[in-house]
Amino acid sequence: MLEECATPYKLVPVDIGAGDQFKPEFLKISPNNRMPAIVDHKPLDGGPPLSVFESGAILEYIATKERKFIPSDPRGRTLVMQWVHWQMANLGPMMGNANHFVSYAPKIEPDPKLLEYGKKRFLGEVDRLCGVLNRQLSGSACVAMEELTIADIAIWSWAHLAARVLGEETWNTFPHVKNWSDKLGERPGFQRGRLLGEELAKKDLTPEEEQRRRELLFNQSSQSLPENQ
Repeated sequence: MLEECATPYKLVPVDIGAGDQFKPEFLKISPNNRMPAIVDHKPLDGGPPLSVFESGAILEYIATKERKFIPSDPRGRTLVMQWVHWQMANLGPMMGNANHFVSYAPKIEPDPKLLEYGKKRFLGEVDRLCGVLNRQLSGSACVAMEELTIADIAIWSWAHLAARVLGEETWNTFPHVKNWSDKLGERPGFQRGRLLGEELAKKDLTPEEEQRRRELLFNQSSQSLPENQ
């Protein structure tokens, strides 16, 4: 989104393997101890820096400030925002859970029988959601409107990875999603944004670091959060 808007920004890495997401200074920005989160040092009201967490809220905030990729009229804005929320409540969480059971869970639980229900549940839901998206794109160049909006930006971030979760045959089943995904993926802003910070993910972890990472990322509870400070 920032690349598409040509908005200057500074990337601040948060090392989730080291527990940076639980540091008090980060929790002040993102109380849910998750990424992404932003701090706008030049908010429209001219006041002190404003922090925003949750990707849907961030996209809406930037779009409103930059007056890009979101309609100004209430009806058009509603059309866009309902698909942003669809991604936040459906495609994102379901693909995240599906990817967990496909890619990470087998490393933690080697018994495939114990993973069968989780995989079936979330892979089936991702398949259903891709069908919803494919139907929506069958008569439109973009998701909510004919032109690019934050709905496309939000949804593409997960949808273009559908084959990684469901298999390459996915694109034969959902051709409209494939065409839309490919066209957006050709945009320079999307390419720059997708590759941003890629080198940070290439860090080789020791077995101890990998175990620590799993403990920090999975099976958390309220007890995982630091005490109020």
